[in-house]
Amino acid sequence: MGENVPIRALSGGLVAMILIFAIAASTQTPKRNVMKQMDRATIEGIELEYEIRGTGEPVALVHAGVFAGWFKPLLEEPALTSRYRVLSYHRIGYAGSSRVAGPVSIAQQAAHLRSLMRRLGIERAHIVGHSSGGNIALQLALDAPEVVGSLALLEPALVASPSGPQKDGAAIGSTFQIGPVLQLYSAGDKAGAVDAWMRGVGGQSYRAALDRALPGAFDQAVADADTFFGQELPAVRQWSFTREDAIRIKQPVLAVLGAKSTEISPVFGKRQELLLAWLPKVEAFILPDATHLLHVQNPRAMAAGLAAFFARHPLSTSR
Repeated sequence: MGENVPIRALSGGLVAMILIFAIAASTQTPKRNVMKQMDRATIEGIELEYEIRGTGEPVALVHAGVFAGWFKPLLEEPALTSRYRVLSYHRIGYAGSSRVAGPVSIAQQAAHLRSLMRRLGIERAHIVGHSSGGNIALQLALDAPEVVGSLALLEPALVASPSGPQKDGAAIGSTFQIGPVLQLYSAGDKAGAVDAWMRGVGGQSYRAALDRALPGAFDQAVADADTFFGQELPAVRQWSFTREDAIRIKQPVLAVLGAKSTEISPVFGKRQELLLAWLPKVEAFILPDATHLLHVQNPRAMAAGLAAFFARHPLSTSR
């Protein structure tokens, strides 16, 4: 019996430790960016993941390239979701949405958003587009202006310049030389390509802000690299937006620029100048303490700015 006493004591200690860890785990506050199961909608032969939060006038968020979860921090802000019905979705090829072979144009992606809105019974909405998502938002306003009540353009990936249309695109078409990035991707180094791209658009310290706000997002971006480098980037470079196109957009537009974005590249400032010069009904908004990551770094101020803009231009009066 004496030999069994240490074994019983050890077993009891292990049980106690297990109980302590179990209780601690059960009382911990979950991370706000834990992945949740999203709904799915079938449109035009593809499936798109989506979620809707809040009530009120509808708002559709069109995420940028690279990271499917760009808007997660913004969705946690009551300033937006307590006053508006906010639709967020994963565009084709990102996260759990359908993947397809071959090119996917900006116009096709705008059509996907229109079909998703129709599928969800959203006749008209405030459209928010970040980076290449801003291009999709602009294209939707050109192709289906009746469904767009207002536009919030968060540093869209424009490839024109104030002095002319596409022929001058090289002037502001990219924030940095993308040749070395594409070489990494072509060599099979997807993680290296994603990292190099993000350093070019978000600065050398982008990763700390990203991992803090969107844990696990980098690994998902590597999994989605074929979508971004193989489909989205070529589509953005082939997309055209001219002064004549801009004149056709009659909706109120909020042009958002990160206060620190021009420290990364002057291109962001030039694109902002273009929007302010070309669009008939445009307001400028500078987001404090943010680079191109914008709402990932400062979601509270972004949510407040968007909500104030929507309140100034309600859907009932923006036709």
